[in-house]
Amino acid sequence: MALATAHQPAAHAPAHNHLAINRAGLWLFFFSETILFGLLLSARFYLEGIHREELDQLLGLGITIVLLLSSVTAYTAETAIEHDNKKVGSWYLFFTIVLGLLFAAGVGYEWSIAHFHRNESFGSVFFTMTGIHATHVVTGVFMLILVWIQALRGRYSSKNPWAVSAVVMYWHFVDVVWVFYYPALYLTQ
Repeated sequence: MALATAHQPAAHAPAHNHLAINRAGLWLFFFSETILFGLLLSARFYLEGIHREELDQLLGLGITIVLLLSSVTAYTAETAIEHDNKKVGSWYLFFTIVLGLLFAAGVGYEWSIAHFHRNESFGSVFFTMTGIHATHVVTGVFMLILVWIQALRGRYSSKNPWAVSAVVMYWHFVDVVWVFYYPALYLTQ
């Protein structure tokens, strides 16, 4: 009998707060990604040799506006789901996906019309910065699609919004990175 009670967990043992652990993990991920993006940004300023006329300024501004609008739609989706408005949340997740794909297509188009060569120092930095950022956007779109499918199935609510919140926080992070990248690539010399 004494043996049976020795292996039972103590009644006073604290339960793990999985949400707090998930949030801490996400913030650690953001920290590591900030270092990556920051190093690329510093490389851009270390290397010289860009003339703004080499980049399509209107296209750069257009894709920036699209990405910033996608943050608004992502926030609206998250807020709607947190208030149990699942239909509005699903629609705004869909709008965010479309805007993310439009941004990625814009970056792809910019690559096809860029006038500098990949072997030039700025060309290398430009393609690396936009390529890694676009990869993060496409990854975000993939995660948004997964969350959107689950939202259509009614999985998320005000009591269980973590997956939506996490993906939207990732999306905002990627948008904030672009807020620094856009002027560094398109507006400074």
